Amino acid sequence: MTEQNHQIEALLYAGWSRVQGRDAIQKTYVFEDFVAAFGFMTQAAIWSEKWNHHPEWSNIYNRVQVVLTTHDIGGLSDLDIKLARKMDDLAGS
Repeated sequence: MTEQNHQIEALLYAGWSRVQGRDAIQKTYVFEDFVAAFGFMTQAAIWSEKWNHHPEWSNIYNRVQVVLTTHDIGGLSDLDIKLARKMDDLAGS
């Protein structure tokens, strides 16, 4: 197993899942309310911009659904793993 596969497996254990039909991972974060969800998205957006790696995501009230993949390579990259870990840290996961 490659190091990247090992890291992806650790993310799957932490609540991420594979997106069917794509080389991507997804997770839904649930927060206390809209303000907490929006705060998470704001923090994640700052890191995403810093790393020039942007998620596919949506927000409905206290839920934030995230999909990570690297469009340039058509699949998962180290940046996806890095951003997933950062999002988990920001969410307190």
